[in-house]
Amino acid sequence: MSRIPGFALITAALMFFSLTAGAAGIAPSATEISPILLGSTLPDPALRDRDDKATSLHKVVDGKPAVLVFYRGGWCPFCNIQLSELREIHPELTTLGYQLIAISPDLPSELNKTLGKDKLDYTLVSDSSTAAVSAFGIGYTVEDSLVARYRMGGIDLEKASGESHHVLPVPSVYIVDGDGVLQFSYVHPDYKVRAPGQVILAAAREIAKQSHKLKR
Repeated sequence: MSRIPGFALITAALMFFSLTAGAAGIAPSATEISPILLGSTLPDPALRDRDDKATSLHKVVDGKPAVLVFYRGGWCPFCNIQLSELREIHPELTTLGYQLIAISPDLPSELNKTLGKDKLDYTLVSDSSTAAVSAFGIGYTVEDSLVARYRMGGIDLEKASGESHHVLPVPSVYIVDGDGVLQFSYVHPDYKVRAPGQVILAAAREIAKQSHKLKR
């Protein structure tokens, strides 16, 4: 199944960051990322599950429709608010046929802390190697001065990720259909701005409806 033509207009209206180029690795700042384009095939970066076992995005998605949410980490209060909001819409997403998968640079041990703290009932996977954010073109390197300020405030990016790359994702949401095609994206360089749950649901409903029509 190809990208849903009519949904492109809805996507453009819901996004606040223009996607004008394909994925291009790790950017030097949040405003210089180059996200993967709609209509692209789902990449298959290496990941680790909450049990610290090697896996990949294709294995996690398993050929099913999915909502993919990239967040900065369990240390980020804006992320925790978003993760809790996603918990509220998870039942309806499941009814629509979607699985909900949240991806962050956090180590698997940190994912488990977040699952318990926020009482989450959906999948969290670790991208501490930055393979996923690189494949989606939404990763950027945090400048050294900000890393130092974070550390002074009790946030240790290296401890959270187990790595010294200081790479974070621009908070993003992607919806992939059952054919592994990216049908929706919401990417914003300001980490305080997140895709509202109702926007995600509206997009998921529309994609599910159009997919059903195309398969008749």
